[in-house]
Amino acid sequence: MLLSAGIIMVRKEEAEWKYLLLRAYRNWDFPKGIVESGETPMETAIREMKEETGISEHNFRWGEVYQETLPYNRGTKVARYYIAATSESEVRFSINPEIGKPEHHEYRWVSYDESIKLSPERLVPIIKWAQDVIKQNDS
Repeated sequence: MLLSAGIIMVRKEEAEWKYLLLRAYRNWDFPKGIVESGETPMETAIREMKEETGISEHNFRWGEVYQETLPYNRGTKVARYYIAATSESEVRFSINPEIGKPEHHEYRWVSYDESIKLSPERLVPIIKWAQDVIKQNDS
């Protein structure tokens, strides 16, 4: 089974946490990618966040806690997500050299409710987990 690792990137706007979602075609997700040989899942998550969003400032203020999806893609993949905060708001898509264009078409900083509406079913438990972690430790 392939393991992907990514980051649920959040930033505070006024008193509300906003979640960064990226769209590739019709699919919304958090920045993530396949864990490569010699990389830890956390290293992958940080690398993918920088490659896919251009965001370099991140704070794992809730620690290195993570949650994994149930298997998807016909049972061949699992995605592990960490939570990090940033003050950066601009996303800069880079060109993926393998495909010659950015992997994503759009990004949005959205509320918790909007993230639930936009995300595929496999991400809903992950978003609910992240919201619980953030709320329990919000200071």
